Amino acid sequence: MAAPGVAACGGNWFSALALGVTLLKCLLIPTYHSTDFEVHRNWLAITHSLPISQWYYEATSEWTLDYPPFFAWFEYALSHVAKYFDQEMLNIHNLNYSSSRTLLFQRFSVIFTDALFVYAVHECCKCIDGKKAGKELTEKPKFILSVLLLWNFGLLIVDHIHFQYNGFLFGLMLLSIARLFQKRHMEGALLFAVLLHFKHIYLYVAPAYGIYLLRSYCFTANKPDGSIRWNSFSFIRLISLGLIVFLVSALSLGPFLALNQLPQVLSRLFPFKRGLCHAYWAPNFWALYNALDKVLSVIGLELKLLDPNKIPKASMTSGLVQQFQHTVLPSVTPLATLICTLMAILPSVCGKSRRCFNFSDSDHNRTLFPLPSALHCTRKEKTLFNWMETFYLLGLAPLEIFCEFVFPFTSWKLKYPFIPLLLTSVYCAVGITYAWFRLYVSVLTDPPVSKTKKQ
Repeated sequence: MAAPGVAACGGNWFSALALGVTLLKCLLIPTYHSTDFEVHRNWLAITHSLPISQWYYEATSEWTLDYPPFFAWFEYALSHVAKYFDQEMLNIHNLNYSSSRTLLFQRFSVIFTDALFVYAVHECCKCIDGKKAGKELTEKPKFILSVLLLWNFGLLIVDHIHFQYNGFLFGLMLLSIARLFQKRHMEGALLFAVLLHFKHIYLYVAPAYGIYLLRSYCFTANKPDGSIRWNSFSFIRLISLGLIVFLVSALSLGPFLALNQLPQVLSRLFPFKRGLCHAYWAPNFWALYNALDKVLSVIGLELKLLDPNKIPKASMTSGLVQQFQHTVLPSVTPLATLICTLMAILPSVCGKSRRCFNFSDSDHNRTLFPLPSALHCTRKEKTLFNWMETFYLLGLAPLEIFCEFVFPFTSWKLKYPFIPLLLTSVYCAVGITYAWFRLYVSVLTDPPVSKTKKQ
């Protein structure tokens, strides 16, 4: 939905972009929706029908409440509007309930809460210097950023077809980033702390936020060359940031701590028994790991190096959300995933801290928030993708044709029904892993702004 005051971001074009994407979202209302539609309907029912002491214990549906308390209260607030659309959607025992009024309410709830996302994009646009922009609208950084964010088709698919509330959550994050750019550090820290208690997956971003705030807020002065003045560190500011985190956490988790339910809440927030990647369809590193284990097990059976009686039957390819044991490669424990995650983000965090503490404020703005600098870099490149990246993207078309139109008519359909999702998962995981490495290389090797200007 269009946010008020967007004209300040660049005139009528921003309003047109916001209104246009809102109308598109309305057109997507009757489209397919995934199981997440039922997930959020069930959460509406749980928070509306049960006392808070039962929210994180209720298990009538397999889609139990597993988001932090602020999101539970968000569902609770929505439920008091939902009852005016269809009271039956708030019945816990009405599993897979999907009336036309329920569909309208849930779809419109996502569209309405996207107003925060639109407002946050508007605030981010105000942080971009448009003085050196070209005369054409398509050359203006603010316009490019607005299109990339507001018309992000990945977000449109996941939120307004698949069904989730990522736009609302990204709105909180973008607004927090905008406040940091505007030197309103306390507001930025508060918004990010609130975001963590809406969806804890944003914990991955917390180290970058910590380094940025430490450098730009807790240290209050620089030397003439732009490097940090170590004796300018303010313990008062550090304590104020810690107090924000503590108070937000107390507000979120305090009621469950008082009920002696904090361990239960944490067990729901970190459900390790769901497995590494929801069986095989999440395109992450573990999809590649699982696929490699499957290939090695097939080779091992063909070469008679493995005992077929000791191999679990189709555990990985069953499509179930569960843990399973790998056949050839070592099985991955929760501790191992934690260590791998820390190792994966450590070089980036160290790189950010080194650059933040050695160079001026403008430099760590750029390292922490890669999107504006990415836009700047893409304008200097002759082509957006190299030949290998173009070949990979074009490969998505034949993959989709095979999975949707060829595979259903093959003899493999009954014996190997998991192949289409497995191929799609692995293929996308290759692209995502490649993009991750490219981003890492860019973050760690891109010359600092201060040095670039001198050169």
